Amino acid sequence: MWSVLWAAVRSKAHYITFPVAFVVGLVGQQLERLLRGEPPAAAHDERSIAEQREERKLRESAGQDLTAVLSLKDKMEFAPRAVLNRNRPEKS
Repeated sequence: MWSVLWAAVRSKAHYITFPVAFVVGLVGQQLERLLRGEPPAAAHDERSIAEQREERKLRESAGQDLTAVLSLKDKMEFAPRAVLNRNRPEKS
C-alpha cells in the first residue's frame, strides 16, 4: 500500500510542490513586507536608467574640457607590446 502511495506522489510531485511553494512564497513575501514596511516611492524612479545615466555623465563632465582627448598614438602605448608592435619596425 505504501509503495503505491509513494509512486502516486512521485509521479504527481509537480502538482503538489508548486502550490505549496507558491503559498510559502506568498506568506514569506507578506511577512517581509509587514516587517520591513513599504519603501517610499522616489521621484527619480519615473526616469529610465538611460536617462539617469545621461544626467550623471553630464554632471561629471560639467567642469571638464571636453576638447582635450588623447590621440590614437598615445592610446597605442598602453596596448600590449608583444601583440601590436610585432609588425612595426619603427617601434621595435
